[in-house]
Amino acid sequence: MKFDIKSLKKIELPFKIFDGYITKQVFAATLVCIFLFVVIWIAPETLLKVIKRTLAGVYTPWVGIQLLVYEVPKIVGKALPVGLLLGTLFTFDKLTKDSELTVLRSIGLSFWRIVYPIIVLSIFISVLCFSLYNTLIPYSEKKINQLKHEGYETHFVYTVKADKDKLQKIVIVPRYANDQISRPLVLNFDSTQYTDTSVLSSIMQAQYAVYKKDSWEIYKVKEYELGRDGVFKNISNIDKVKVLDGEKANTAFKIMSYSTKRDRELNNSEITEYIGMLHQENLNDEYRFMLNKYLQRYFHSAICVLFAVLGCLLGFSKPREQKLVNFVIGIGIVFAYYITLPFFDMCAEKGILSPYITSSIQPLAILIAIFIFKKIKDL
Repeated sequence: MKFDIKSLKKIELPFKIFDGYITKQVFAATLVCIFLFVVIWIAPETLLKVIKRTLAGVYTPWVGIQLLVYEVPKIVGKALPVGLLLGTLFTFDKLTKDSELTVLRSIGLSFWRIVYPIIVLSIFISVLCFSLYNTLIPYSEKKINQLKHEGYETHFVYTVKADKDKLQKIVIVPRYANDQISRPLVLNFDSTQYTDTSVLSSIMQAQYAVYKKDSWEIYKVKEYELGRDGVFKNISNIDKVKVLDGEKANTAFKIMSYSTKRDRELNNSEITEYIGMLHQENLNDEYRFMLNKYLQRYFHSAICVLFAVLGCLLGFSKPREQKLVNFVIGIGIVFAYYITLPFFDMCAEKGILSPYITSSIQPLAILIAIFIFKKIKDL
């Protein structure tokens, strides 16, 4: 039997039409679900706060509108996977009711061939999701802070070692906000007295500190000198003292600056630099937490594809199967995904589990669920 290429193209044409049709259906349903998610998320708390503060005169109406607009990217970043899951679930449930999927299955199309256009669509949306966390969300967070005139205070401690085991100095910043370093405390150590430890030699208490390129200077300093027996032997007033210079000064200031920001305020290059410096300075808790958040950006984007496939599976149903059960399962999975994120953040920060495990355990669980549902539904 001879096959004509033109005839083969004509046979495949209906499938291409179906691919376009199902993609449009899923895309439209996903947009609706994302819109509803944004409204539900923003309405109870954020919208109410903005309205109250606008009526109280704290914000002008224009500032209130800007705050609501800049809140949207953060919510959309969370809504994209949810929208895909519910959008595919609604669409495939409708196709099942209309017997369209039954027809496609009867002519020999596999499950993966039917969901192929949805996987392609979800890959594009996952790239969009990753881009949001890398660009638009950090930008919008900075804008929100500027509009609210908010700054986050932090307590910062930076240690300088003479060698691997001996301390040279400890710089303590009780309060840092908006590039203002207030009332720093510097502990200087003498590492020459003993071979195995360092002894506190002086304490410097300053009114404020200024970071200049490659240096930290503290001003209006009161220095308490200690003798080798640990007794104060002299108190002196100094106008200014350079306490850090070179690479140490730059590293200390960058770590302190990053520590005042939430992870979503940092783009990928900034968070990568921050993680590297935390690891270098052995700040293990913060290092594990930020590494977990960084890896989550990649896995959260991959969740878009997994949720899309899972939604397709839940949308496939047998004639007498309870449709409501599939919707409850889908919403339950979304709820479980977001409610467990803080738990895994804590496990990573405290070192209970590796950040590579805490960031990947949810996508792996969803991948396992996909294969279980596919087997249960006998597709």
